[in-house]
Formats: sequence, C-alpha cells, structure tokens
Amino acid sequence: MFIVAITGGIATGKSTVTKVFERHGIPIIDADKIAREIVEPGQPCWQKIRSVFGDEVMLPTKELNRAVLGRIIFENKELRGKLNQITHPTIHRTIFWRVFKYFMSGHAYIVLDLPLLFETGILMDFIYKIITVSCDPDKQMERLLARNELSEPEARNRVESQMPLDRKCEKSHFVIDNNGSVEETEAAAMRIFNLMQESNKHWYNRFSILGAILIVCFTIYFLNKTFDFWPKSRSL
Repeated sequence: MFIVAITGGIATGKSTVTKVFERHGIPIIDADKIAREIVEPGQPCWQKIRSVFGDEVMLPTKELNRAVLGRIIFENKELRGKLNQITHPTIHRTIFWRVFKYFMSGHAYIVLDLPLLFETGILMDFIYKIITVSCDPDKQMERLLARNELSEPEARNRVESQMPLDRKCEKSHFVIDNNGSVEETEAAAMRIFNLMQESNKHWYNRFSILGAILIVCFTIYFLNKTFDFWPKSRSL
C-alpha cells in the first residue's frame, strides 16, 4: 500500500479533489474530521480544552464553540500552540492507526487529506505522492469569507497561520489549480487518479515488507541453529 496526500490552504478546494478519489472507492483519512471527533463532549481532548480555555469556548450543549475558539487561537499564536499541543498528538495517533488498518485490509493505496501536511511533517517519509490544491489569494479570501462568515481580518489571520501556498506547491508532486470551475478541478483530479491506478508502487512496498520479514525470520533461524540461541527445555 502507498499513501497519496492531499493538502493546500484553507478554502482552496481540497474537499472537491478528495471526493473524486472517494467516489472511485479509494479510502480517505480526513484529518479535519478526526480533529472534530476527538473534541466531542466528554473526550479527553475536550476536557483538556475546557480546562485550558474555560467555559468561554463552550456552547450550552457542552459542545465546543468553534467560532469563539477559532477567534481566540488565530489572534494569539501562543494559545494556538497550546491547542495544537492538546489535539495534534491524538490526531496523529488516530491517523497512524487508521493507516495501519487500511494496510492490513489489503488496499492498494489510500488518500490522506491533511491541510497541515507540511506544517506538521506527519508521515512525510511514508507518502508516495503529494497533491496541493491551490488558487489565487483573492479567490481564497473570497471563498473563506463566504464559507465561514468571518470578518476580513479574521480570515486573513487564518490564511497567514498556514505555510504560503507557493511553498506548498514547490514541495508537491502535483498541483491542481482550483481557480476555475468545479468540473475543471475534478478533471484534473481524475488525471491524477488514473496515474495512481496505473502505479505498481503498492506491490513494491508489499514485497519490500515481505522481504524484511523473511530476513528477520531467516536471521532468527540461523542464530538458533548456529549458536543454540533458544534454550532447550529440560526434563526434571
């Protein structure tokens, strides 16, 4: 199995690209969905957030008030760091566990939807191809303002909290320009999907892992035979 990562900036259209792979049966690990799951009421991360930030960031239903929490952390880098310290370890562990489960299920490849791929560096050594979804800064701001009902300063704070898009594009294997129509973006995603379908990388990875397992087994067998590595049972 190999991993294809989809990243980009906030409101650049990553979900449009991810859905193309999902519609064709490719398993998706969505970091944003995981981030929402781990802060549901009663969860350990929810309890830590409440302890650090207080009831100010809670709704009457005990759910997180995302609007208030977002405003706080994007105005204060130190508080944003505290939130990341609470949530990122759990997010990363969950991602690793789901990757492992998909690997054991025999999938050829999976897609990791991770907006902060380059910022966190998670799984970088295991990712086969990286797709960055990009658009012009004005278009990004327009979409963000319309989607999240933020003020312009709030929207700008969120954009500037992430690595600049041009740097993400430089570090990627594929860049999808999402300035046009949804149909154009989906067509670009399909071209990459077709390339991934033709890849034999998953066979290479499986044979590599199998080879490593065989080497370990032969080494143990050799040590056992040559040096009497395992103690023999003795009758009393």
